[in-house]
Amino acid sequence: MDSRDAFAERIFKAAVATFDLYGIYLGDRLGLYRVLADRGPSTSAELAEAAGINERYAREWLEHQAASGILAVDEDWRFSLPPGHDEVLLDETSLNFSTSLAQSAVACVRPIDEVVEAFRSGDGLTFDGYGADGRLSQARSTRPMFENLLGSEWLPAVPEVHARLTADPPARVADVACGSGWSSISIARAYPKVYVDGIDLDEASIEDARRNLVGSGVEERVRFHNLDAADASFAYRFDLVTIFEALHDMPRPVDVLLTVRGMLADGGSVLIADERTEDSFTAPSTDRERLYYGFSILACLPSGMVGPDAAGTGTVMRVETLRRYATQAGFSGVDVLPIENDAWRFYLLRR
Repeated sequence: MDSRDAFAERIFKAAVATFDLYGIYLGDRLGLYRVLADRGPSTSAELAEAAGINERYAREWLEHQAASGILAVDEDWRFSLPPGHDEVLLDETSLNFSTSLAQSAVACVRPIDEVVEAFRSGDGLTFDGYGADGRLSQARSTRPMFENLLGSEWLPAVPEVHARLTADPPARVADVACGSGWSSISIARAYPKVYVDGIDLDEASIEDARRNLVGSGVEERVRFHNLDAADASFAYRFDLVTIFEALHDMPRPVDVLLTVRGMLADGGSVLIADERTEDSFTAPSTDRERLYYGFSILACLPSGMVGPDAAGTGTVMRVETLRRYATQAGFSGVDVLPIENDAWRFYLLRR
C-alpha cells in the first residue's frame, strides 16, 4: 500500500532527524562545536584532547556529524564546521541560532515516565521537573528575539506603548514570567528611562536572571522577583505589563490576568506574545503547528495541568481562547497587533 509505505518512510526519517538533534545536544553540552570553531579543522584525537573527552567517543560523534552533513570532513580526516553552521550552532544572539531546539527536545523527554503517568491521572508537572535543560533551552531560544527585535521593532510598533516608555515621568514595566531575564534587560536597554521588575515563579530562572543582569549596564533599573504572578503584589502601579510566551503554560491564566489588571496604572496596558497558532484546527497541519503540539503533549500541557481547577491550556492557544481569558479577567478589549513574526502573535489588552 502506498500510504503504508509512505508512512513507514516518514517515521524512519523522523528517527534520523531525532538522532541528529541528540547529536547536536551532545556537541553543545560538551563544547565540541566551540572547540572546532576555535581550532579549525581537527582530527578526533585533536578534538578529544582540546575538549577533554575520550578519543573513541570523539571519533564516533565526528563521523555521525559528518554523515549527517552537520560537519564537513576532508581527505585527512579533519572535521570542521561548514560556512554558516557556526552561527546556527554557536551564536546565541543570532536569530538563526537553533541549538536550543536540540536542548528542548532532550528536556521534553527527561520526565517521560511522569508524563505517561500524568496522562493517566490528569495531574500536571511543574516546570522544574524538566531540569536545567528545560529552563536554559527556553531562555536560549527567546534571547535572540528579545535582543534583536523587542526594543527595535516590537515595542515601537505599538505607538501608545512606545510613547509612554519614552516619556516622563519614567515608566514602570512589569515583565511577568520573565524567565532568565533577557526580555527585562532588553526593555531597559531599549528605553533608558524605564524601570523594569521581572517576575517569575521559578527560583532557578530568577537566579539566572540576576546573573545575566550583572554587567548588562542596566543594573540600576532592573530588579528580579521570585513570585507567583497570580499572587504578586507591589506598592506601585505599572504603565506596561508584558507576558512573553508564558500565558499558555500557566495553570491559572485568568487569575494571573486578574492580578495583572490590578497592577496597571491609569492608561496602562498589557502586551502578550504567544505562539502564532493557526486560526482553527486543521489536519494535517503545518510543520510549525505540529511542533507546537509536540511541545504541548510533552511539556506545556503538563505545566498547565498543575493544581486544582487548572486551565490546561497547552501550547496551541488560539486567539479566541486568549480573548476569553482576558474577558473573564475584566479587560475591556483585546487587540491583535499587526506585528509580523513567524513564531509569535502579539496582543494588547486594555484595562
